[in-house]
Formats: sequence, C-alpha cells, structure tokens
Amino acid sequence: MGLFFVWNPGLFYGDKNIPKRSYVLLIVTTVLSLLWFVAGWKDGIAVQGARYNYSVSAINFVWIIGLWVLFGRNWKAESSFRSNLLVHWLLFAWLAWYAFPFFGEFI
Repeated sequence: MGLFFVWNPGLFYGDKNIPKRSYVLLIVTTVLSLLWFVAGWKDGIAVQGARYNYSVSAINFVWIIGLWVLFGRNWKAESSFRSNLLVHWLLFAWLAWYAFPFFGEFI
C-alpha cells in the first residue's frame, strides 16, 4: 500500500494527470508478467494443475486488457482525479494479485 502512494504522491493533492512513469510501469510489468507465465507454465501444470494455470492466465489477460483500455482512454482524453485514482488502484491491485502468480517451485 505504501508503494501505491509513493509511486504517485500527486494523489494526495488531487492531481488529475497520470504520470508518464505509470505508462512505462504498465508496459514493463505487462512484458514481465507474460515472461513469468511462459517461464512458470510447466511448473504450474505440474504443481498447481492445468485448471489453475488456465484460470489464472485468463484472469490475468482480462486484467491486462482492462488496464490497457483504461490507460489508453486517459492517454487521449484529459483525465480526472477519479480516473487517476482508479487507474492506479487497479494497476497496483493487478500487480499484487495476478501479475506474478505462484506456479510452484522454480528450481
């Protein structure tokens, strides 16, 4: 939770602009999340099972698409404080819950 406020301290002041570093964070974490799924898929099937892997990957895909749509809307149009807060809350919720799931041992 602390990282959420450290990342965008403008939220304390009602800032309506989404910082460019948040767009970069979305790009980098999307790529890293996809690499995480590729690297851990085999272990995930062995340890967690196919149903878990497919469910988590589908949920992650929905999160990624939703975040890209929200960030894209705010890139073109002028954003508001509410949209800035929502976009960042969703970004950090995704990072905490589904961006890098546990697939099993990576040894």
